[in-house]
Amino acid sequence: MSLLITFIYLVAGICFIMGLKLLGKTHTARKGNLISAFGMFLAVVGTFLKIMQAHGTEMSFGNIQYILIGMVIGTIIGIPAAKLVKMTAMPEMVALFNGFGGIASLLVGWSEVYSHSDGVAAWASHADGLTLTTIYLAVLIGGVTFTGSLIAYAKLAEKISSKPFLYTGQNLVNGIVLLAAVAGAIIFVMDPGNQWVFWIGTVLALVIGVAVVIPIGGADMPVVISLMNSYSGLAACAAGFAVNNTLLITTGALVGASGIVLTNIMCKAMNRSLANVLFSGFGAAGGSTQSSSKEQGEAKPMSPEDAYYILENAQSVVFIPGYGMAVAQAQHAVKEFADLLERNGCEVKYAVHPVAGRMPGHMNVLLAEANVPYDQLVEMEDINPVMDQQDVAIVIGANDVVNPDAREDENSTIYGMPIINADYARTVFILKRSMASGFAGIQNPLFFKDNSYMIFGDAKKTMEALIAEFKEAIAA
Repeated sequence: MSLLITFIYLVAGICFIMGLKLLGKTHTARKGNLISAFGMFLAVVGTFLKIMQAHGTEMSFGNIQYILIGMVIGTIIGIPAAKLVKMTAMPEMVALFNGFGGIASLLVGWSEVYSHSDGVAAWASHADGLTLTTIYLAVLIGGVTFTGSLIAYAKLAEKISSKPFLYTGQNLVNGIVLLAAVAGAIIFVMDPGNQWVFWIGTVLALVIGVAVVIPIGGADMPVVISLMNSYSGLAACAAGFAVNNTLLITTGALVGASGIVLTNIMCKAMNRSLANVLFSGFGAAGGSTQSSSKEQGEAKPMSPEDAYYILENAQSVVFIPGYGMAVAQAQHAVKEFADLLERNGCEVKYAVHPVAGRMPGHMNVLLAEANVPYDQLVEMEDINPVMDQQDVAIVIGANDVVNPDAREDENSTIYGMPIINADYARTVFILKRSMASGFAGIQNPLFFKDNSYMIFGDAKKTMEALIAEFKEAIAA
């Protein structure tokens, strides 16, 4: 039985590694997700077998009833949630997933301390330092991940203000709370019989999660989500050491490492350090709509009917999607319009910025849902060198990721952030509901460039109007 369990865990671990590798590329992401899901199925099977092995001839329904109940409840919640969630709410769902992973690790740590039939004191008398340390880490990191992810969810869902919550001496207070949690870890490892330390450590972990995320503004939530994803993996890894489960250790390490890598990628895409994201309070949604230091000029509105004449003659068009496309659920209309452009002899590309939307990969998921060909998706580094050769750039709800101030205005709060150089295209159409600023709360001088035109309204309706114009011309 032991050999079979080891083999199942080994295959599950390989599935997780392969799945993670395939998730790194757009055209293999779906396959990677399926392989990872199969790996999780094997992990559950292996866990059942391990429980059976532990109880031997004493095995009964009572030994696994809570696992079965949990699986049924999770299935009842998970399937409808996955099918009914809107694409605009996907970042919030990912934030909740991270939080659930954190609380699961916290509960594993608690169960390891309080589930022994001979009592906590007897268990503590023979528990080794590594086990005690990893239990505390599972609780500490899991608690931070849980409450931090809940705050991220609340900010993304606008249940609370997306503005940074700041007060004098905030970093000092947070540092003191963190030091108290670390001191609690030392005391617990030295004398695990002090259960009050374990309780206080749990409370401090939950407080730290709130304290760390509440000062971060809405525009930085993509970084927070990837960071919390990493934390959930580290918590799982610690829990794996605590319960001596090699698969949990491996999986947690993979998630933790990949989350840190993704966080680093996101920070580079914003030209920010992680410390700056966590402690600066930048990124307030709904913040000041301050203008660029340069004279802005006047925005030029254009109707979809007039835009048609330019697009009808275009030989190359680049779509630059942002959160506004998710809000309008315009991805399918964009794909239909792109197909019409291609039939008209136009080359179509989709330029996706790493932090477009409100979570890593948000726009990629939207475009994949609309069956956009993977080879038409281009990264920022690939499209920028040839942007001046594009006839038209269509910016759909994106704002900060195409803001020229990041390149031109040293006084701008986003100066130095790598952007998609949409303004270099021969003509730029900006699809927005209004002239409002983006999630970073600053005005965008792209709206006032000589080659830029504003097409106001819902992005989906605008796309449908352009589709209608093309179809009318074809019918004629």
